[in-house]
Amino acid sequence: MTATGTPRRIGLLGGTFDPVHIGHLRGALEVAEIVGLDEVRLVPNYRPPHRETPNSSAQDRLTMVRLAVQELPLLAVDARELERDKPSYTLDTLESLRAELDEDDQVFLIVGWDAFCGLPSWHRWDELLDHCHILVMQRPDADSDAPEALRDLLAARSVSDPLTLTGGGGQIAFVWQAPLGVSATRIRQFLASGRSVRFLVPDAVLAYINAHGLYRASN
Repeated sequence: MTATGTPRRIGLLGGTFDPVHIGHLRGALEVAEIVGLDEVRLVPNYRPPHRETPNSSAQDRLTMVRLAVQELPLLAVDARELERDKPSYTLDTLESLRAELDEDDQVFLIVGWDAFCGLPSWHRWDELLDHCHILVMQRPDADSDAPEALRDLLAARSVSDPLTLTGGGGQIAFVWQAPLGVSATRIRQFLASGRSVRFLVPDAVLAYINAHGLYRASN
């Protein structure tokens, strides 16, 4: 707990970050400011269960995320999933983090709409809200409905205003965001074809990519 005795409000944003880009950073910052979080921790996945193996190494991805947040006080990096050397289950991460925090500290799991809709396929997904609140980054152009498996959960646990979330967990709120239309897949494609990705990733990340020849067609 902080010196003032005020509970901390910590956001978690997981991903492969292959590479980290402005969409990740902008989304994390918007959520932190809108919901009033003390920090958002970017959590690079080691081996995501629902996605292909990352194109770059765990060390490269971790270094790029650290470079990306070095001048952003609201953002931090949490490397615990890379240190586990096994598939990255969000529930394990939440349980590990909770063991380090004070009882009154709040944890907010930040996910995009697509990831939220896939929640029923996650490892022990029905236990996630025992450890955190869930903040869904929803874009105005998202037009798909939540799957049936989530409808009862949304009816029982969702709140209209994320600022009203209280306690250690158990509720879901939506944070509306302007779409940026940036994806790591597109960035990798640009790099493989020799196109510039400047302004899509932080300059420090681009310098690292260039210095190490990441995502080039020969890789």
